[in-house]
Amino acid sequence: MRKRDHNVLTNAASLLVCGLLAGVVVAAAAFPAVAMSGLAAKAGAETFGALPTELTVARAPQISYLYASDGKTPLAIMYDENRRDVKLPDISPYMQKAIIAAEDHDFYKHNGVDINGVARAFVNNQNESAGRQGASTLTMQYVRLAIAYSATHPADVVAATEDTSARKLREMRLALQVDKEFTKDEILTRYLNLASFGNGAYGVFAASQVYFGKPPSKLKIEEAALLAGMVKAPTTNDPTTKAGFPLALNRRNYVIQNMVDIKAISQQEADAAKATKLVVKDKRTPNGCVAANVNSWGFFCDYFYRWWMQQETFGSTSYDRERRLKSGGYNIVTSLEVQAQNGADRAVRRAKSENSKEAAMVAVVEPGSGRVRALAVNRQFKLDDPKNPKNKLSSDPAKKRKGIRGNYPATVNPLLTGGDGITGYQAGSTFKIFTILAALEKGIPLSYTINAQQQFKSEYVVKQGSPAACKGTHFYCPTNSNQKPGGVQTMWSAFAQSVNTYFVPLQQQVGAENVVDAAKRAGINFRVSEENDWANNKAYAHDWGAFTLGVSSATPLDLANAYATIAADGKYCEPIPVQEIRDPEGKKLDIANPRCEKRFSTDVARAAVDAARCPVGDNSSTSKCGGSRTAGVVKGVVKAPVAGKSGTTDSEKTAALVAMTKQYSVAGIMADPDWPQTNVEMKHKEKDGINPPVYETLRDAMKHKPRVNFEPPGRKIAEGDQRSIPDVKCSSVDSAKSRLRNASFEPVVSDTKVTSTCPAGTAAGTSPDGRTIKGGVVTIQVSSGGGTPPPGGTTPGNPDQPGNRPGRPGTGRPGG
Repeated sequence: MRKRDHNVLTNAASLLVCGLLAGVVVAAAAFPAVAMSGLAAKAGAETFGALPTELTVARAPQISYLYASDGKTPLAIMYDENRRDVKLPDISPYMQKAIIAAEDHDFYKHNGVDINGVARAFVNNQNESAGRQGASTLTMQYVRLAIAYSATHPADVVAATEDTSARKLREMRLALQVDKEFTKDEILTRYLNLASFGNGAYGVFAASQVYFGKPPSKLKIEEAALLAGMVKAPTTNDPTTKAGFPLALNRRNYVIQNMVDIKAISQQEADAAKATKLVVKDKRTPNGCVAANVNSWGFFCDYFYRWWMQQETFGSTSYDRERRLKSGGYNIVTSLEVQAQNGADRAVRRAKSENSKEAAMVAVVEPGSGRVRALAVNRQFKLDDPKNPKNKLSSDPAKKRKGIRGNYPATVNPLLTGGDGITGYQAGSTFKIFTILAALEKGIPLSYTINAQQQFKSEYVVKQGSPAACKGTHFYCPTNSNQKPGGVQTMWSAFAQSVNTYFVPLQQQVGAENVVDAAKRAGINFRVSEENDWANNKAYAHDWGAFTLGVSSATPLDLANAYATIAADGKYCEPIPVQEIRDPEGKKLDIANPRCEKRFSTDVARAAVDAARCPVGDNSSTSKCGGSRTAGVVKGVVKAPVAGKSGTTDSEKTAALVAMTKQYSVAGIMADPDWPQTNVEMKHKEKDGINPPVYETLRDAMKHKPRVNFEPPGRKIAEGDQRSIPDVKCSSVDSAKSRLRNASFEPVVSDTKVTSTCPAGTAAGTSPDGRTIKGGVVTIQVSSGGGTPPPGGTTPGNPDQPGNRPGRPGTGRPGG
């Protein structure tokens, strides 16, 4: 509808008449005895002309909607007031006519103030036996609502709604101005979007949803009449209450008949509408994360809320940010991927029930964007009712004795992401990947060998007499979990078998402070105060001997994101829960864009992934994983190129697994958040361990996704400077050791003797026996004799016999 032209004389007359009548009517309301005096009329005209004519209209609070990553599946709704503005074509014509019939028959005829109505109110209010009558038009009511919603101080809200002469005069003056600036249809739309309809419903969109479960465009005559009849007294005429139902019904029928009077409907339509049984749904619009579309999605919703509250884009204070979220009318497409989230939910609940004190926690991050695709834990997302508690007593004996309840089966704690006292859980040997990264950055290749004995006496100092110290010393002495020597290992094989006595000496060689720094750059946050002090002080970090074994706390989200950094060729991305955010005008906000930076070279990251393929049952063209894998079933379950690592802490108080493809990084930790020093062993491979939730989540997330292989690392970073190993067969052990050292290798002598044609006690050969990295370990195998010598009476390969020097015919391979 085009803005109407206003006749200047008409408006001037309206101002004059309104001023005079306003003075009289207001006086009649306050002082009936002097209402007819000339003094009242004169005062009214003078005051009216001096009133302000500018109406500041702030946007009323709007619902913000959260969706899953498909942009369609609802996640949650957040609001201070349940309101969503709609345009007039999206409002049923019956609703438009019903509100006019209920509140202002002459809405399309007057100039914002109904002069006849003012006069009628004046006459009526002189009769003491008659009920009080107002003269507010829809335009005046809109002005009142707009002033209230634009107020910046509580006193202004009171002034906008109190029953005073000043308020009524101000409304009239502003209504005339509003009627000049906006078309009638614009005023009607604004009013219907502002009005309160009770039961937490503000505006016609919310009202039609709450009472009838439908959009306002679908409202029928009887439904529109009911809503229109409620705006006058939404609490009194509440159809969801026993006392309010008959009043609402009578008011509905009154409005229906008024719709006939203004010729909006026929009498026949009115009779049919009145005969329709009044049925309302009373379905309050869910609000907040505790009312998420799926209960288990509440943990993701809560992560989003906490993320939003940290973004200065949405305000300088937490109050401002929360108001923006709950009043700003945003459309937010989160990063939650339904397929991955549902898979994670099923997986954690298969492993552990909601009533289990052990928390099975899984986080899923997309490499290259940092978008968090799923967060799942075997808990309900809700507060335990203090009056009727359902939670079990805490598993911590000290807390249990005091009657303190634990966080199961229900909690709102950010178990997966950290915060509010949740600092994380020890992730065990998953941290060995950071030692690999630091070593690779120092130029140490994947093929680097270390003779990993059952126990390693390190240079790290610990408290003398502690379980971690070598007997009778104050030096840190880690052992392997299986209490067996690891033997000569490369990064591939040591990572596959999780050999502690390979990684502690490797960390010692590259510097623990560099390993800690690699963890920080990959995405590990240190939330425990003491650990944070160590991590941020190089002198302290340098002495952190057990760091490579995962003694620091980490959340599942941190762990998933750190491995995602490696999968993304060394590109770190801040974990974010959003994909797109649009403001009420539809403008896309940049804050939803990924925030990434390169933190490791591509070759270093690819080499680390190459090693990480070993523990989970995969191989690349360069991998030399060996025979033992700590989580070897992952590859077969996911049926895609995979990488990752398992981890366990002392006494198995926690268990962890990371498994990733190019598209997803999934980290799981099983722990007791209430009692970190639990006496329950956290498991890996059993059906109630942490491994199945991780690889089942990854399997389900990968359904219908392309299988993308990891790029292999360059040969130099994988193999290093390869040198030929001298042929020491049948040499004395001392001679063999000397020759290997001269060739830049580190010789070790095997404790196990092997059958050989060489004389007993001499070198039977080496392992490896062809080429290996410069400076690498070469094991001398000692002969026990017993072999059959070849024809000719000499022992092949003995360099101490004439004619059998290295490089000459008869050695079996070139020397060098």
